[in-house]
Amino acid sequence: MSALWLQRHAQPLVAPGVCYGRSNMAADDKATAAAAIALHGAWGAELLNIGKLWHSPLQRCTQLAAVLQAQAPGFDLTVCDDLAEMDFGAWEGQRWNDIARDEIQAWTADFMGYAPGGGESLGTMMRRVARALDVARQQALETGQPVLWISHAGVAQCAHWLLTRGDRVPLAKDWPSVKLAYGDWLRLPLLSNN
Repeated sequence: MSALWLQRHAQPLVAPGVCYGRSNMAADDKATAAAAIALHGAWGAELLNIGKLWHSPLQRCTQLAAVLQAQAPGFDLTVCDDLAEMDFGAWEGQRWNDIARDEIQAWTADFMGYAPGGGESLGTMMRRVARALDVARQQALETGQPVLWISHAGVAQCAHWLLTRGDRVPLAKDWPSVKLAYGDWLRLPLLSNN
């Protein structure tokens, strides 16, 4: 049975309420270890033969990937830029409450096309996550094994949307389609026979 296991990084070392999307920072070491142990325990026998663990290039994800690899040394760690979090441009590092209300409203009015802070639009992010899903499907077809991603909430939301709702364009009121706490994971069917 081929599925995508997508784990979100552990709690990052950033103040609450700060927009940090593509900002690169470490995650809490203890929370990272606990997240790795929890996922490893949930895998059971399903992932024993998986060869690749795909992860975002951002430190909080590479940190979790390294801990998971230490627990299951057979993994080949593979950095995938398409698994990075959304780039919020000039909003990065600002408190969400300090971002101009008219900018937030512009984003919700053009949810797919507006690039928050001049960074990346949701439409652009959805396209790169769709590319990563194409690679994941191909890997699943070739190996018959589940695929494991270590990534971010935004990537999880995009992957969930694409795998459960397809090409339907999301509106701000429909988002997020799934909430994923720090260190938690989703298991999503990659192929139609799941």
